[in-house]
Amino acid sequence: MKLRVGLVGLGQAWEIRHRPALRALADRFDVTAVCDQIAVRAEQAARDFGAQAVDGFRALSTRPDVDAILMLAPQWYGYLPILAACDAGKAIYCATSLELELDEARRVKQRVEQAGVAFMSEFPRRQSPATLRLKELIVTRLGAPRLLFCHMRRPAEEPAGASARVNTPVSPTGDLMELIDWCCYVVGHKPTSVLGIRHASPDGGEDDYQMMNLDFSQPGPPGSGPTAQISCGRYMPVAWQEAVAYRPPAALQVACERGIAFVDLPTTLVWFDEAGRHQESLDSERPVGEQLLGQFHRSVTSLVRNTAGLDDAYRALAIVLEARASHAQGRRVMLEV
Repeated sequence: MKLRVGLVGLGQAWEIRHRPALRALADRFDVTAVCDQIAVRAEQAARDFGAQAVDGFRALSTRPDVDAILMLAPQWYGYLPILAACDAGKAIYCATSLELELDEARRVKQRVEQAGVAFMSEFPRRQSPATLRLKELIVTRLGAPRLLFCHMRRPAEEPAGASARVNTPVSPTGDLMELIDWCCYVVGHKPTSVLGIRHASPDGGEDDYQMMNLDFSQPGPPGSGPTAQISCGRYMPVAWQEAVAYRPPAALQVACERGIAFVDLPTTLVWFDEAGRHQESLDSERPVGEQLLGQFHRSVTSLVRNTAGLDDAYRALAIVLEARASHAQGRRVMLEV
């Protein structure tokens, strides 16, 4: 069954992930409409796929030749395309994080649940070949995770002209949501508490460093179960390219019961056990974009409605906000999500 989709926003991952994936899955997806706040980009993408450029997301969501919405960039309209898709009864693939307060996120979640439509949040770290192989090793060789160290280092600002080209600046909240979801996926269950630390940028802008400790103890006192240390730094000027790239830490380091693993996305995994060092390069695996869109196709065409991605995205956002509250209050905060 071919799914007719409308594209809302063409973000930074358009050329490297979404466009190639839609091309490769042409037997399952038919792009019929494109909307972007930069009209030239929408027209170019529409020509590329034999689709029609549409002026607004509301007009796109009500088109009879659109079965599902692929929201690929937040742009100025934020979460409004999700509500429009709910009103039109269209499935939603959300490839972007949204800067929302928890009450707003709760209302959006309720609207999706009431509409009864399929919803999938794009968390590419979950589906990267290295992560999937790590999950296999946890079951077969390494044992349950005990400690996780998850790091991300970005330039303090985007390269000149980057935001002008795509008009979708990188979101610190989105970065943290992805890292939180990644750690939860590797551990296999929800955290019970969070401790957050923030460092303000000298120029008074966004924080240049954020760190949080997630405790996964179930049950038991904090520290008796798996613990994840997550950090996101933006303290190096974009002009210092050599410094940004100098000795970057592994994206994810996992100490397990019987070994330790180092993950660098998307395809590199190095792990150690009693037998020594093992290095795996997983370049032959199917690209992450194709896997994610393939899952979305199955969730829409299946008779079983799937909104797990909605719950995961809501939980990740709630944890980010609770980490900020933890920093403000100077104490660990228990989680209820």
